Parts: sequence; structure tokens; C-alpha cells
Amino acid sequence: MPITEMLSRNAGLYGAETSLIERDPAHGRRREITWLEFENQANRFANALLAQGVKQGDKVSLLMMNCLEWLPVYFGILKTGALAVPLNFRYTAGEIKNCLETAEAKVLVYGPEFKQRIDAIQGQISSLEQLIFVGDDCPGQVTGYAGLLAAASPADPGIVIRDQDEAALYFTSGTTGIPKAIVLSHANLVSACITESRHHLQGRQDNFLCIPPLYHTGAKMHWFGSLVAGSKAVLLRGVEPRWILEAVSAERVSIVWLLVPWAQDILDAIDSGEVNLQDYQLDQWRLMHIGAQPVPPSLIRRWKQWFPQQKYDTNYGLSESTGPGCVHLGLENIHKVGAIGRPGFNWEVLIVDDQDRPVPKGKVGELLVRGPGMMQGYYKNPEATTSVLKNGWLHTGDMARLDKDGFIYLVDRKKDVVICGGENIYPVEIEEFLRTHNDIKDAAVIGMPDRRLGEVPVAVVETKSGRELTETALLEFCTALPRYKRPRQVFFDKVPRNPTGKIEKPKLRELYCSGNIAQVV
Repeated sequence: MPITEMLSRNAGLYGAETSLIERDPAHGRRREITWLEFENQANRFANALLAQGVKQGDKVSLLMMNCLEWLPVYFGILKTGALAVPLNFRYTAGEIKNCLETAEAKVLVYGPEFKQRIDAIQGQISSLEQLIFVGDDCPGQVTGYAGLLAAASPADPGIVIRDQDEAALYFTSGTTGIPKAIVLSHANLVSACITESRHHLQGRQDNFLCIPPLYHTGAKMHWFGSLVAGSKAVLLRGVEPRWILEAVSAERVSIVWLLVPWAQDILDAIDSGEVNLQDYQLDQWRLMHIGAQPVPPSLIRRWKQWFPQQKYDTNYGLSESTGPGCVHLGLENIHKVGAIGRPGFNWEVLIVDDQDRPVPKGKVGELLVRGPGMMQGYYKNPEATTSVLKNGWLHTGDMARLDKDGFIYLVDRKKDVVICGGENIYPVEIEEFLRTHNDIKDAAVIGMPDRRLGEVPVAVVETKSGRELTETALLEFCTALPRYKRPRQVFFDKVPRNPTGKIEKPKLRELYCSGNIAQVV
């Protein structure tokens, strides 16, 4: 069945019960909707889009911060038979434009935080026929979301959707930094619902705290467990430790998905006395799980000292596998913290050499996965698709090893993506920017281990002969980049390249990230 039928089922069975709660502590705001209101909003938006000429196979993009409207908009798009195209809220105007053009988006739904970025590119995307604004003070020449809903019918639009129909495009990037659009079907999304439900055993009594952005497959696919169970979820705007604990306490939250830096911040706030756990009601909090980046075992040991009764879990996944769950640690395997786990429910894994031959336990190879969440491919990019989907397996690009008990440990990445606080940063983009500086001959960007964020980008810069450049001046130059992409530190040195011209990043990591900084020779 298509994933939209799960929403309709919940509206029929639990219509008067709360489905979603939005907490915005910075503005003292709390809103909620029931399952029936969720369904009706999705139906109204679907009917409004259909009336505007949206049809099956069209692309409708979302660019919003987490809010109570996000998921009804998403499901409304799906109910038309169109493809939902969520965009990263960190994207610059130029990146938004590129993604909209790649997806051939017909409609863009956006929130007030993105007015300036959308104004900067308005009229430049040939496929884009309509802008829909979600929020107060709707700009002129833009359609208001609230007005569309008020004029539309809450009846199901009646569009026939099949399991294998395409449902969504999610953007990712390789080490080139050029976005690729991942095509996911309704069957893919439903498989993520089933996997999440089996892994974390959500029941009707559970309440899931969703903090990461919903454009990310991780956040949404973990919420899918709530969709299966017909249980509540809280969308929290803000990541302050106090706000997280207040939400858990006030809403009786039982499951929380954190990123490493947020867990670190909570523990630091407890240790410093900034928060007192006795001020919160946390006995119902049964599970904390972490994803999106490697998890330090020391962090979990420290967490268990404060929360000894909680279960812990981690999932591994990628957008090409419909988010987390293709590899899963398991609630019962905390003794294996450090591993990403074993094959998830309905998934298979292989670790192979360069010839795609399985390697023995203990030997490092590339991690391959196969299961019902495997993407359909990259949108209109068959070459990229065939480079990762081979013989029925998805090549992840991650290097891993298998221990004697069958648990998988990540070792390194083939790609040079830096994962900073759960966000992928693509070094080539930053390197190309740095090379536009008149005094720079060459540049390389690598990830330096960071206790709070997992990794932070740092730059190794080779200046032109006779030129002088200070770290302060270069960091000021980098303020033209989005904040999360700016190098945190600069090393001035020769950038080593191999005979084929590729930067020898393993050498740079050894020199600058091992604690033994030395000059490149």
C-alpha cells in the first residue's frame, strides 16, 4: 500500500487523538493537531495542488523549518501522486536554484525564514510555476498556504497510487559537491516504516521527540515508527539541553533521537549544574538513539551513568537506502557500542574488495547493502546510478570490517565527506572556493575529530610563491561561505598530491588529525 494510506488509517482509528505537537520554546509557543486534522490538512493541500494543475509525476518542493505544517504538506503532495522534494534549509540561494532546476520542480512551498533566498532567485527557474508561502505576512505575487487550505475540500482526492509509484526526491551530494536527486518510491517509504517499527518497537503509548530537520531522511524515517503505531510525536524547534529535557518531561516523551553534539551538550549541562535532572519527569523516557555520524563509545558510557535505565541504539543508513536502518545495532547490544550493528530488518550486507568479492571477517572492505529501501536510482542520472547500484547491491562508499560476532564497524569513507554535527560537508566545494583567493595556490579540506560535533572542517592551504596570508585574514575571507562550511582552522603547508594529481588526504589526516602535526614533505 502507499504510505498515504497509513495516515488515512490513523485518522479513521484515532482521529480525535493528538498526532503532532510543535514546541517553539524560544517564542513560548506550543501547537498541536489530531490525526483527523493531519489527514484533513493533507487532503485540503492535495486538492488545492490538483486545482492548481499539479498532476501525478510532477515535483513539488518543500523548503521549511520544522513546524506543524511540514508533514501535512509532505503528505498532501504525496496524495496528488506528485513527488515531494524536501530541500536542506542550510542551502544558499544558488544551491536552492540548482536543486529546483535538477528536480524540475513545478511548485515550491517555503517558509518565512527563506524569503530573501527565494527573492534572490525568483523568476530564474523555468520549470517553477508557483510559489506557496507558509506563514504570516505572505509576500505579494505569492500564494498563501492558509488561503489555499481554507478554500479546498478535506475529502480524499481519490488519486490512485501504486506501491511502485515514485514518491519523493531527496538530494545528496558526492565528494564533487554536485547535488544528485535520489528517487524513492512509495514501497521504499513503507519499507522504512516497517524497519523502524521493528527496530524500536513503537507502541500506541510512545511519544517520539523529533529534533533533527524533517528534510533529512533520518528524522522523517524515524518518525515513520510513530506513523505505523498511530502514536504522538513532538517537533522541537531548538536544541538547547534545557528545552530538550523540558519537552521530554512536559510531553511525557518516551523516545528521543539525538545527534552526538546534542547528547554531549546535555551531559555537559548536567555536569556543570546548568540543568538538574531532578527538575524533570523522565521516568517514561525508555530509549535514546543516535545516528547520522560515528558515535564515541565514551559518550554512551557517560550517558548510561546518568540514565542507567534507558535503552540505547544506533542505526546506520544513507538517503539511498531510504534513511536509517539498513544496519542496526539493536537495543540488546549495548556491549557492542562502537559498532554500527548488524543487518537491519529485511536487509542484507556484504563487505567486499575492489572486485566486489567478499572479504574475510576482520578485513576492511567496502560496505554493500541490499533490501527493500534501496533507491530507484538518481533522477535522470543513469551513470551515477549504475556506479552505486551493481548486481542488486547498493555500494555505500563506506569502508568497514566485520568482527567475529558479525557486527560491522566503520573504518573510513571512500568519499571525503566531512560529517559535522550530522551535516555532510563536501570538501571540494570549500577547496574550490579557497582557490579563488588571489594568494592561494592550492588547498585541501579534511575533517578534524571534534569531541562535540564529531568532525569539523579544517583547511590546508599552500600560498603562491612570495605571497603572505594570515589565518585571521583567510577565515575572514571564508565568511562568504555558509557558516557550517567554514573551516575552523587553517594550516599553511604544501598540499601533497599523488602522480595522478589527486590530493593525498590520508597523509593530511595523519599529519593534522593524529595529534602529531608535522610538515608535509
